[in-house]
Amino acid sequence: MMVVVLTLLEAACGGQSPDSASSKSGKQDASSGTPVTKSASAAAGETTAEQTTKAASDEAAELVQAQIGKREITNMYPADGKKPDQAQPLPENPPKGIQVYPATTNRTVDGPIEYDRRPPTNGDHAPLWQSCGFYDEPIQDRHAVHSMDHGVVWITYRPDLPRQQLQTLRPYGNENYVIVSPYPGQNAPVIATSWRVQLKLKSANDPRLERFVNGFKISELAPLSGNRCVLGVGNAEG
Repeated sequence: MMVVVLTLLEAACGGQSPDSASSKSGKQDASSGTPVTKSASAAAGETTAEQTTKAASDEAAELVQAQIGKREITNMYPADGKKPDQAQPLPENPPKGIQVYPATTNRTVDGPIEYDRRPPTNGDHAPLWQSCGFYDEPIQDRHAVHSMDHGVVWITYRPDLPRQQLQTLRPYGNENYVIVSPYPGQNAPVIATSWRVQLKLKSANDPRLERFVNGFKISELAPLSGNRCVLGVGNAEG
């Protein structure tokens, strides 16, 4: 009698069936019958989100840690002898894909200079800077680097860039602290460079270009930021 009563009680309280043992480890996919554990699928989604967030946070963290180098000169008079423009802080949310490079030196030297990358991002440079504006002929690295030392963003493009994209770049040459010029042999259609920071783009229409220009011109990372780029070498278009 006792055995019969206990058996009836177990059934009434929802005793575990053979099928319920498999459902405990994971639910079955209705379409395929393949067990799918809820925790595994959730974890997969979380990993994708974490990877995206981590990539963006790594770029931002690297930028936050960047500081003017100990061997970089910071006490030179502006191009026109007036008070320097106020440098702006580095963007908290920089465009995805930026590369931040180490500080070196920013001395003025005569003669040719070899740079580690093309276009260069920083380093020693010519005594004269490049005047800001739009150029349809290549300019010399050593003059452009001096301008970036003043807080300029240098936008370079392949000479074979489609005409429509070239027209997109042209207005940037009218902005203060921006130089636009062709750069034969560069490994991306468009590259935006400020002192120690660079972004490679497949198109001039990429919205990250405008974000880069707005976020990095007159950057506080440039040792002589705010020194302007007037009265230098070059005859830019109007």
